[in-house]
Amino acid sequence: MANAPKPTTVKKESSSSASNVFATLVIPICIVIGFVIWNFVLGASSNFIGGDNNNLPLPNNYPGTAYKGGPIVAVLIGLLLTVIVFSIERLIVIGKASGKTSLDTFIIKVKGLLNSGNIEAAKAECDKQEGSVAAVIKSGLKKYSEVEADTNMDVEQSIVAIQKEVEEATALEMPMLEQNLTIIATLVSIGTLIGLLGTVTGMIRAFAGLANSGAPDQSALAVGISEALINTMTGIAVSTLAIIMYNILTSKIDKLTYAIDEAGFSIVQTYASSHK
Repeated sequence: MANAPKPTTVKKESSSSASNVFATLVIPICIVIGFVIWNFVLGASSNFIGGDNNNLPLPNNYPGTAYKGGPIVAVLIGLLLTVIVFSIERLIVIGKASGKTSLDTFIIKVKGLLNSGNIEAAKAECDKQEGSVAAVIKSGLKKYSEVEADTNMDVEQSIVAIQKEVEEATALEMPMLEQNLTIIATLVSIGTLIGLLGTVTGMIRAFAGLANSGAPDQSALAVGISEALINTMTGIAVSTLAIIMYNILTSKIDKLTYAIDEAGFSIVQTYASSHK
């Protein structure tokens, strides 16, 4: 029995390593793609007067205006892509953790089988459902069967053993669900700060245009103001998307945690009521 958790632990460590490699690769790749979009899409000659991206953008040409925001726009586009990629990856992982069918329906089925004392059928239902929630519940059900067959344990010891098994199984699953959420949360602040950095550099350029002797350099002034506003807008977009996705993902994880707690409580209550 002491050796049972080891394969699961190895599996989770392998999954964690794969996720770390994924995170390490995604961020620089997204930033490189951001520079490619900024240079070749936003900076396309068709977006500028005279077909030269050193000139001002064509009237009402938003890609050209965004290009004039400077290289910081490229970084922000990369961060925006990073948020999108990690959000999709987390949604897929959390979706798999929920299992094949509706989580609410699965929990209702398991509770019904527990109430009828059909532990083996509840285990079979976990095998059908698959996913992290089903894995945790099945661990609790296995421990239920083990303590029930152990005549050396009293009811209180058996209940504690079941609770501990559910907690340990949950502790193995939760890190996998929460991986990369820290990156999304960090991008909430990073996006705003880099956007402000672009705003400051743009205003510096704008004031430099005003500081010229004689008539102000209207071209430099326009480019500076464009840089400031585009960077502010893009930074806010990155932070807004990151906040929305972080809240959506954490709420989904909370739902999984609640389902595990609900099923774990039902397992303990079923054992306690049937072994008075």
